[in-house]
Amino acid sequence: MEYTIRKCEVSDLPKLVILCQKHAEYEKADYSPEGKEEGLKKVLFGEHPKLNCFVVVTDNDIVGYVSYTFDFSTWSAGDFLYMDCLYLEENARNFGIGAVLINKLKEIAKEKNCVNMQWRTPQFNERAIKFYNRIGAKGKDKICFFLDL
Repeated sequence: MEYTIRKCEVSDLPKLVILCQKHAEYEKADYSPEGKEEGLKKVLFGEHPKLNCFVVVTDNDIVGYVSYTFDFSTWSAGDFLYMDCLYLEENARNFGIGAVLINKLKEIAKEKNCVNMQWRTPQFNERAIKFYNRIGAKGKDKICFFLDL
């Protein structure tokens, strides 16, 4: 599969929202696209961006994305890269693109002197868990809590 990985651009936002919705459906999570394009524009392209995002482009269509932030670990007393989302459409899977995206983030994390990378995936996402184990990631059993405000 021929593809390019590049930074997300403002013109990508409508498709990014669609991919976010597909990602949420894949993870059996609730998602409303309402207001998301404006919200993502603000955090990706505002004066002080909080979120970073790469898109996977093939034949002038966006077939995947990875988004990440930087945070601080008290236990490690250092910064870490948090991969918020990694999603590829079904037709873009099994070509090694996920590994390329992970490696891209690893390089960025090393450049920023991060102590590690962290992310989450649902326990039922066996395909992703096998992939993450194959690339050398180690899982930790924790329960993720959300408190709506």
